[in-house]
Amino acid sequence: MSSSNVPTYKRILLKISGEVLMGEQGFGIDMNTVKAVAEEVAEVAGMGVELCLVIGGGNIFRGLSKAAVGMERSSADYMGMLATVMNALAMQNALEKLGVSTRVQSAIQMNAVCEPFVHRRAQRHLEKGRVVIFAAGLGAPYFTTDTAAALRAAEMRCDALFKGTSVDGVYTADPKKDATATRYESLDYMEVLSKDLRVMDASAVSLMRENGIPIVVFSIREPGGLRKVITGQGVHTVISGQA
Repeated sequence: MSSSNVPTYKRILLKISGEVLMGEQGFGIDMNTVKAVAEEVAEVAGMGVELCLVIGGGNIFRGLSKAAVGMERSSADYMGMLATVMNALAMQNALEKLGVSTRVQSAIQMNAVCEPFVHRRAQRHLEKGRVVIFAAGLGAPYFTTDTAAALRAAEMRCDALFKGTSVDGVYTADPKKDATATRYESLDYMEVLSKDLRVMDASAVSLMRENGIPIVVFSIREPGGLRKVITGQGVHTVISGQA
């Protein structure tokens, strides 16, 4: 194996926004997109990298948002948590079709469809080379999937938290709206917070800062993007204590 194909990280948590799974649809799950993301994950898992995932629920909850208008915040948040379970099951199905052993662990117990979150069991799955998908956020309202991803990354002692988005890093402004926006190669955690760059929730960034876990922001839509970034190549932004 050439040095360019050696993974920089041994264990990572990959956070994917639910919106990515919509593909070109207005909302819902586009199984072709799920398959494409699963292929990215399978390729990296095949390199010996231990992987856990957190997937947002925006692709499903967006379609239910009108129903949630005027709803109590906690009830709406629980609906969002259930959406993440649906996404996790879709991703598990796609990964296992590719021969990747996968486990879904939910912060809300629903034993008929997935395992409850058990820290030691999750660690054991990763050690055995299984992909673990953490679903239902933290099982409590008022916490986002960003915060859940940060907490799970810390609990699993991950080397990095990878944030897979539709753009290839962190920009000075939204590159889809501002043609003059430029991409940061690297950032300090405090810069992200002070400049209000909104890569992730402030609580998630703070948690990564406290635990010294870098955040790597890249485009999950680029074919082979995850493999490139995890081997130190590709276009991305690294958020750490050493910008």
